[in-house]
Amino acid sequence: MNDDLLNDSSNTVHAPARTDISHIHQFLGAPTPQAWLDAALQDIPKLIQDHANCEKKAAGTAMNLIFRYEFHQDLQLKLAQLIREEMLHYEQVVGIMRERGQPWKHLSASRYAKGMLKHKRTYEPAAMIDILIIGAFIEARSCERFAALSEVIDDERLAKYYRYLLKSESRHYEDYITLARSLEPKRQQSEAQLDFEALQQATNGSINLDQQTMDVDQRIAFFRQIEAELITSSDKELRFHSGTPA
Repeated sequence: MNDDLLNDSSNTVHAPARTDISHIHQFLGAPTPQAWLDAALQDIPKLIQDHANCEKKAAGTAMNLIFRYEFHQDLQLKLAQLIREEMLHYEQVVGIMRERGQPWKHLSASRYAKGMLKHKRTYEPAAMIDILIIGAFIEARSCERFAALSEVIDDERLAKYYRYLLKSESRHYEDYITLARSLEPKRQQSEAQLDFEALQQATNGSINLDQQTMDVDQRIAFFRQIEAELITSSDKELRFHSGTPA
């Protein structure tokens, strides 16, 4: 893997800048179980493969949001940057696989994202709020697991790479939360009014602007419980976002 790919001006794989992720731990409802870390250390190749899949899926999800909510300019800009970074990380992880002589293998998706998405509301802008919050939890959990793995993994190059990722993963989580909060009524009163008519036209659906419906903190609390349950409950498959090994 070309080390030049790993530069982001202040954060390189050789000397990753220290990243404070205490706010990530506060946001999540539960820490990664030790049993997951123990299982992950026994099958690093599978973890690397699923990590590559996750980076590609994260870019694809963000691209879908850009097309669906094209009227939201801040979302366009933040997620365009996120897509570039996720695809760069995908390229880097594929490079790590090549370095290690690890062939590409098909891995089924974990239950994690689907376990949260099944609770997403179907009407707007509630659906938009929910998908952004789910994105925040996925990025926050990734960040938390990279940090945890970097402390215990024997492969120092991989440990440094995981520490390198903390800065961007932490920012991605914050961007998703910021975008979700941009839809709150109190934000709408003090900032540029979001064009909800454009939202209705873009999604060809009904709009419900009830204040409780758009309460971001309430939805964060709801998904915090769902996400923590997925992470701490028994899981028959080892994946980057899987639960406690069965």
